[in-house]
Amino acid sequence: MAGALNYNRYPLFDMSEIIQELEFGMTRKKVLKPLRKGEQVPNFSFEKSNFRWQQFVNGVEKATTINLLQLLNKPLIIAFYSSQWQAHSLNLLLQLNRLNQDIKAANANILIVSAEKEKGLENIVWENILSLNFYYDTERLIAEKFGIYSDNDPVWDKFSGIDTNVPLLATYAISAEGEILFDYVDWDFSKDIPAETLIASVNGSRNFL
Repeated sequence: MAGALNYNRYPLFDMSEIIQELEFGMTRKKVLKPLRKGEQVPNFSFEKSNFRWQQFVNGVEKATTINLLQLLNKPLIIAFYSSQWQAHSLNLLLQLNRLNQDIKAANANILIVSAEKEKGLENIVWENILSLNFYYDTERLIAEKFGIYSDNDPVWDKFSGIDTNVPLLATYAISAEGEILFDYVDWDFSKDIPAETLIASVNGSRNFL
């Protein structure tokens, strides 16, 4: 006669321990959530180090120090750039360069925040005779504040043809008090920045004196 079946031949597990392990092993995924018009920009700062800054006039680097007070006491148009977006990133620079005079006429400043500091950028500026100021956010700290970069939500999950996690191509206008006056994220590369809306946003902003 066969012996009774032994249902206890495997050791018993305490399910509370397994659940606790799972809870500690899981982290909340921080997804990309770009800031929008009307929101306040979280506190961020620009470093004064010369490594971080380059200023170009008609394609030539200008050896002067950026005056942060003059830069920030007016509405600021800030655009996020990375060479990883290839032709799309160049198109962004060309658009903003064409708007330079309109931006100055609106008593605003413009700054390109680049995810890389590369020699190739100087060649692009020279070949296209650009007059733009660059800040190198190589750690992507400012981009993260604007919600357009996250280590946990890489752009290669959203776009084909890119294998490096970089900030989204995005353009903002912010007031001297840190309020977002204009936001534009280039999700599909099918449209230019709405220039009239951008200029109107800084025209209507009160300068901080």
